[in-house]
Amino acid sequence: MRIDIISIFPQFFDCLDVSLMGKARGSGILQTHIWDLRDWTQDVHRTVDRAPAGGGAGMVMKPDVWGKAIDQVIDQAGAAKTVLAIPTPSGIPLTQRQVRDLAENAEHLVVACGRYEGIDQRVSQYYQQQPGVAVLPFSLGDYVLNGGEVAAVALIEATCRLLDGFVGNPGSLVEESYELSGLLEYPAYTQPATWRDLEIPPVLLSGDHQKVKDWRRQQSLMLTAARRPDLIWDLAPDALEKSDREILAAHGFLPAPYSRQVRFRRAQPGEAATCSAIASRLFPQACPDYLPEDAIARFVAEELSEQAFKAYLADPGTLIILAEVAPGEKNKEETSWETAGYTLINAGAPGFLPPEENLVQAAGENCAYLSKCYLDQRWRSSGLAGAMLEVSHAQLQALFPHITKIGLGTNQANRRALKFYRHHGYRKCGRRTFMVGGIENQDLIAVRDFTARQVPSWAQNVAQ
Repeated sequence: MRIDIISIFPQFFDCLDVSLMGKARGSGILQTHIWDLRDWTQDVHRTVDRAPAGGGAGMVMKPDVWGKAIDQVIDQAGAAKTVLAIPTPSGIPLTQRQVRDLAENAEHLVVACGRYEGIDQRVSQYYQQQPGVAVLPFSLGDYVLNGGEVAAVALIEATCRLLDGFVGNPGSLVEESYELSGLLEYPAYTQPATWRDLEIPPVLLSGDHQKVKDWRRQQSLMLTAARRPDLIWDLAPDALEKSDREILAAHGFLPAPYSRQVRFRRAQPGEAATCSAIASRLFPQACPDYLPEDAIARFVAEELSEQAFKAYLADPGTLIILAEVAPGEKNKEETSWETAGYTLINAGAPGFLPPEENLVQAAGENCAYLSKCYLDQRWRSSGLAGAMLEVSHAQLQALFPHITKIGLGTNQANRRALKFYRHHGYRKCGRRTFMVGGIENQDLIAVRDFTARQVPSWAQNVAQ
């Protein structure tokens, strides 16, 4: 690849002789030519700028000088196609996708480093009309530099490190921020294992390559959600696993194809009507086909009424977590949230026994009871259900740290639910009969032991 840089401060680019960039130049992977713009001036003062047309502060770089310089370096290169890159605060934000396209497709790159108030607009306009020239006005970010030299170095280094043979281990490029995953890169550590009382995360020293890989993926997802949420909305749906979606949901995002914001919060005493409404709407969705509508309606009226939820919310041992999604455009500040699902957990003081005899026999004391866990069918496969469950687990442990297990009962014919709970660490340990509107249902009892399956870190400190 050939790169021509035109500037009034050519000495600025001595930095290209060091490190990998210098080696690439020496090996022939990269050709760089640094030009002094003033060499194309014709007056004794070597003038490259004039006052702006129409008045105003500062000076504007002259198009006639720039035109001569650019024409000469393009002619000298003799490339079939040239990319003319112009650093400017009004340019397109530079991205990894753009520099990868340059590295893969550009044979010749000319970087025109402006100063003062910039280069006369007609320079960009003229070369946009020339065959064999593509103009790239680019910016490093929402700030202004003294000139284009710093941005030029950033563009050149970001592009050239992607050239074949530039980096010794090409695999290291794949895992970097903004690359194939579209996420920020996970944090890196090295020896010593302890430094100033800070430890390397134990998983990185475990020797378990799959656990290391999973941890790094989780860290990338969490870091991206915290620092660059805008990147989340651009993730391709097929690039995300179920576990990825659960992590992102816990941190407030349902990526494409859902493209919604999400939040979790504990229901408050005055929200019995809200809880009753969502419970009454979602319970029928989870009922087996053999249950008649009148039996379902009777159960809803008796067990999921507003009065019933007033009692739940008044009980300090009952925890209700609401999952809410925001309608409207992505990244838009929302004021209206729709309740999409909820969990209801019974717990209590040390020695607490769950309110199910069969569960008491199976799990013993200090076992919470997951009485209800429902999500609107519209959000299936979004990761919201798993996030809601794990966030509820985390809230349970924060409020009742003595709780070591949690149990539940679910219809033995509900394969989807059984698979879901098994995925989240619940293990079958018994059976029970559950009545819905006077009709017996056979349930399987399952328990999750928090000492064996800890609540993931991504679910902690999430609920409001």
